[in-house]
Amino acid sequence: MAAISLSKVQQTAPALVNLYKSAGVSLAEHGLDGLRTAVYLVIDHSGSMRPYYKDGSVQALADRVLGLSAHLDDDGTVPVVFFSTGVDAETEIALAGHQGRIDRIAAGLGHMGKTSYHLAMDAVIDHYLDSGSRDPALVVFQTDGGPSSRPAAERYLCKAAKLPLFWQFIGFGDPGGKQFDFLRGLDELAVPEKRIVDNAGFFPAGENPRSVPDEELYDRLVGEFPRWLVAARARGIVPGPEDR
Repeated sequence: MAAISLSKVQQTAPALVNLYKSAGVSLAEHGLDGLRTAVYLVIDHSGSMRPYYKDGSVQALADRVLGLSAHLDDDGTVPVVFFSTGVDAETEIALAGHQGRIDRIAAGLGHMGKTSYHLAMDAVIDHYLDSGSRDPALVVFQTDGGPSSRPAAERYLCKAAKLPLFWQFIGFGDPGGKQFDFLRGLDELAVPEKRIVDNAGFFPAGENPRSVPDEELYDRLVGEFPRWLVAARARGIVPGPEDR
């Protein structure tokens, strides 16, 4: 059963109903229906991201993440971290009032700097630990390029492998571009030499992310999550049903 019912979505965010339905299909196909999982969204606010804010790609991703989160988390909100050189904002998006929410937040952020993954990752880790939750968490981490400090990003990911956090990176831009070489490598970091479990995935959404069909996007967002859940439960990172 979904955390938030279809009727509640229809009442609160009717524009998200089709996304909610598509997300439900993908979750069921991956054996994740009925799972309770926190969902985070991390959004790149660096200067090169300006076209993706302007054409609505960032808002479209936020809406899709909300449609997914409504199945997994019953509070109707998604914590959001905007980052560039530092953490530009820690806020949230919600089913209620979701339309245009990204533009409203971005309008108050000012300068669009460089790309520093690890500070955004640190903000997510702190939020999760402060929440006191033991539920697993899916972190949708959007960017259009590699980080300014690759060693720091890798170090944070490897340390975070001991926590119930799965990092699903999604790239905006040329799918074959060298700007994603680091993320491809991050996705392949050795287990257990580098990290206790494989806690990350990556896929490029192309230069027009809005054109990726909803069903395909959801399949990519949750496709690696079940394998991580199995591994994380086996290592005691995520409690099993009998431990809850």
